[in-house]
Amino acid sequence: MSFGYIGIQFGFALQNSNLSRIFETLGAKQDDIPALWIAAPLSGLIIQPIIGYMSDRTWNRLGRRKPYFLTGAILASLALLVMPNSPAVWVAAGMLWMLDASINITMEPMRAFVGDMLSDEQRTQGFAVQTFFIGAASIVGSLLPYLLTNVLGIANTAEAGLIPPSVRWAFYAGGAIFISTVLWTIFSTKEYSPEEQEAFSAHEDGAASIEGGALTLDAGKYRSFGLALVVAGVIFTWMVNRLAWDRALYILSVGIAAYGALQWLAARLYTAGKKRGLVEIVYDLNNMPQTMRQLAVVALFTWFAMFAWFIYCTPAITSYHFGTSDPLSKAYNVGADWVGVMNSVYNGVAALVAFALPVIARRTSRVTTHVICLFCGGLGMMSLHVFKDPHLLFLSMAGLGIAWAGLLTMPYAILSSVVPHRKMGVYMGMFNFFLVIPQILAAATMGLMLRNWFGGQSIAMMVVGGASLIVAAILMMFVKDSGREGQP
Repeated sequence: MSFGYIGIQFGFALQNSNLSRIFETLGAKQDDIPALWIAAPLSGLIIQPIIGYMSDRTWNRLGRRKPYFLTGAILASLALLVMPNSPAVWVAAGMLWMLDASINITMEPMRAFVGDMLSDEQRTQGFAVQTFFIGAASIVGSLLPYLLTNVLGIANTAEAGLIPPSVRWAFYAGGAIFISTVLWTIFSTKEYSPEEQEAFSAHEDGAASIEGGALTLDAGKYRSFGLALVVAGVIFTWMVNRLAWDRALYILSVGIAAYGALQWLAARLYTAGKKRGLVEIVYDLNNMPQTMRQLAVVALFTWFAMFAWFIYCTPAITSYHFGTSDPLSKAYNVGADWVGVMNSVYNGVAALVAFALPVIARRTSRVTTHVICLFCGGLGMMSLHVFKDPHLLFLSMAGLGIAWAGLLTMPYAILSSVVPHRKMGVYMGMFNFFLVIPQILAAATMGLMLRNWFGGQSIAMMVVGGASLIVAAILMMFVKDSGREGQP
């Protein structure tokens, strides 16, 4: 059922490890690379709720979620084949958008697929298996160009403006793995029919379970709230421009205005007698279950911390533990290589810990399990400032790996138990909002914090990230898990 996640994570791992290298090879300036990377959060923000909504309402010969698995896998595999042959930066950027959009088309329904196919008691184990595949595939996918060079002897250098053969062949292999693993999931798993799903979930009630012609909303309230958001977004955009704040904040400011416009448009469509599509999506977002709202706040702090690691792990480790920030020095490159090893360690720990999470959850609760994971991650990140010996950083990565396993498993297991089965896809997609927003906030604020508060010492951002995980753990204590497996 989750085997397709190997292909998805291969795509992500190759993208995360090699895209900046491809952009620079094709002539992109370092200052331009963050703007090129914005495809990832924007693609997920826009596509996942739409695909989730559509897949909730699909049933054909392939099934409910499988048509989207297949479509996304074909497009992602094509993008992986084309990207390392891009003749220019704009082509590579376009392929990145295509790749990320395609991965999201496959990934969102695959998370909902687990919620569809498993009972409440089985979902923690189901999402834990996904976490294992994510961790294992991340290690191999990230190391693939290195392995091709050092094991098979494929060159890792090329003429100016050309992508090295090791990278090209890694992407070709990733495309083949992506489509083959997703096809395995499609042909080896049978989906439950809509009638079977209804029989399993006949007990569902509450505002979040209402759909289509049965929903009612206060059009006047939606219009006034939407107008207020548009005004707030316009003012925020003006402030970003006037005060020369980080340009990443434009995504938030424009997003606020756009969401306000969607509120107003939904009210207008509802008044005209239309209750499907946009109206239903906006209604669902405004009527998220309480547990989902609580998990969203936890996710904001959790992913803020993780993006602190993603953004600053290399400068923090090279400057603090290896004593240099000079990219041309031997010590810097040794430190950067060590960061790659550390990333492999925390992904490996996450893959192993994934098997223990269902056991701990059954003996305690899913909430308690995730609290423990987040505390371990917070202490692990903060310990990066305490340990000076690079070898001791493996202990730090063990803590971060435990948190990584938890955040890829427990929130989705809990969420799948509290959202209506008919809206599993759309709510799984909406939950992605709370992963993207902290990414944008991190990109926009961490540089300012680093310059003004911490004197450019990147290691301080590891402490900030650790503190954010501790805050997330404390907030997680107050999450109400109404699922059967969530009770101790």
